[in-house]
Amino acid sequence: MLMQTHEARLAALREELKRRGLDGFVVPISDEHMSEYVGDYAQRLRWLTGFGGSAGFACVTLVHAAIFVDGRYTVQVREQVDGKLFDYKSIPADTLAGWLAEVCAEGARIAYDPWLHTWAWVEALEKQLAPKGIVLVPVDSNPLDAVWADRPAPSPAPAIIHQDELAGRSSADKRAAVADWLAREGHDAVVIPALDSIAWLLNIRGSDVPHTPVALSFVIAHSDGSAELFIAPEKVTPELARHLGNAVTIRDRAAFAKVLRGELAGKSVALDPDFAVVGIAQALRSGGARFTFKQDPTILAKAIKNPVEQAGHRDAQTRDGAAVTKFLRWLEIEGPKGTVDELAAAARLQAFRAEDAGLRDLSFDTISAAAGHAALPHYKVDADSNIPIPPGSIYLVDSGGQYPGGTTDITRTVWVGPGEPTPEMRDRNTRVLKGHIQLARAVFPQGTCGAQLDVLARQYLWEAGVDYAHGTGHGVGSFLGVHEGPQRIAKPGGGQAGTAQELFAGMILSNEPGYYKPGHFGIRIENLVLVEERQIEGQEGKWLGFETLTFVPLDRKLIDKSLLTAEEIAWVDAYHARVRTLLAPRLEGEDLAWLERQTAPL
Repeated sequence: MLMQTHEARLAALREELKRRGLDGFVVPISDEHMSEYVGDYAQRLRWLTGFGGSAGFACVTLVHAAIFVDGRYTVQVREQVDGKLFDYKSIPADTLAGWLAEVCAEGARIAYDPWLHTWAWVEALEKQLAPKGIVLVPVDSNPLDAVWADRPAPSPAPAIIHQDELAGRSSADKRAAVADWLAREGHDAVVIPALDSIAWLLNIRGSDVPHTPVALSFVIAHSDGSAELFIAPEKVTPELARHLGNAVTIRDRAAFAKVLRGELAGKSVALDPDFAVVGIAQALRSGGARFTFKQDPTILAKAIKNPVEQAGHRDAQTRDGAAVTKFLRWLEIEGPKGTVDELAAAARLQAFRAEDAGLRDLSFDTISAAAGHAALPHYKVDADSNIPIPPGSIYLVDSGGQYPGGTTDITRTVWVGPGEPTPEMRDRNTRVLKGHIQLARAVFPQGTCGAQLDVLARQYLWEAGVDYAHGTGHGVGSFLGVHEGPQRIAKPGGGQAGTAQELFAGMILSNEPGYYKPGHFGIRIENLVLVEERQIEGQEGKWLGFETLTFVPLDRKLIDKSLLTAEEIAWVDAYHARVRTLLAPRLEGEDLAWLERQTAPL
């Protein structure tokens, strides 16, 4: 009989821990690849607690349990997780080590699954727990899996070929570049566990993780340009085997750990510290290999899009822009009736996207947020949280699509009538827009990193004594992850990975400043931008700027023209003229007429 309640699941896990002589266990949202989004088989935290967010972890002892999330999920965790079963803890104010020191006796044995955590995580926690006499213990098998009776199997979907005509570069060429890197760095091989890195390196895609077109697998790339792909046999088609060729050996995913332990003795192996879990490092060490932590050589190469990928992305953006424009016109008509709720709006937007035969998937779960929900930057609507969009309110929609040529991500904030936005709403939206424009227009020298540009997007909000608590920009993949490193635009420090990464021509990032008034409304304006070289008369050295890639009308009702400079008005008018030029051929009838009205000069 299956255990349906979270209380029963928690009790079963505690019984399993007792049976193994353990005093506690850490449950992350993670898989063996340290993916941001994970397949259903790896949704252990959701199964145990009910929490559906994309970041956080729990720790269960024989008596106590706590769930740790950051400020994005403060509201959501209380809606989804029973406070009688789990204490709510807020990161970074609350730490796992601090909590364990409070609830555990000296000598307590706290277990972790070495295939779900990085070396740095384990090292740091061991150091923090040592003075308390608490011991961190790796387990051979996950105790939660032992009590998750109806745990889904990993996806059996076949891996698919990503044609060279879309990739712009062959897998052989990419593997040769990795081999060159290995030679320069003095290594025999590199283990690549990151699913999007594998997809990029081998020019393959899959459908094993929601909204991210990757195939569950591992790769060992060697210094001679060959590679070994570890993947479940049922996922390999004859077409895929032909595509990979003789230089890529296909092996069973189940053999991966055994190979690490038995076939790399005496070899020097590179591991990415952000993606290689402890289990990989331990297996290499036990098998006599030497490993060194270095960034996966595909990470930066993948982030710098070649001309073919750039062209594919522009095509994806025009397809996507037409769908979002149709949706915004539909919402302008239907929203004021009071009959549209958040889920229905998200479904309607997906239906407009699906009219394009090129759509493969959404790029993430749509953030469809009305009124006070829009003040939650990472709000995720479900049947329990769903509300009607109130007439006379702000509605925020953050969404994206996966197309063979590229991955999109766009946020628009609109006024749903009747009536007019308040002066405060228009002021805040216009300040967000001004910051968006300043970042879009930025010109900067080669060597600049995202942390140096972040203030451009915040300056007008700061003038009004307000700010937003998320980053300003993240990298985006090419028919891959909607969040892709290593580049990022955000405040420096505070654990914001990627903010020190130098920006290079070819990188794609989001430009998404926002403002959030808790319980009332939220605003975000997001376009994607491409880093490009700029020529300046008399320039010294290499200079860069941004090409805007996303083209969908901005809501004129939320713009206070009196707060814009002449240059900013000119930017909006030029932007809308470009929107009209690109999208008009894809629209007709009332959709086209609406586009023309929305993109008229300010």
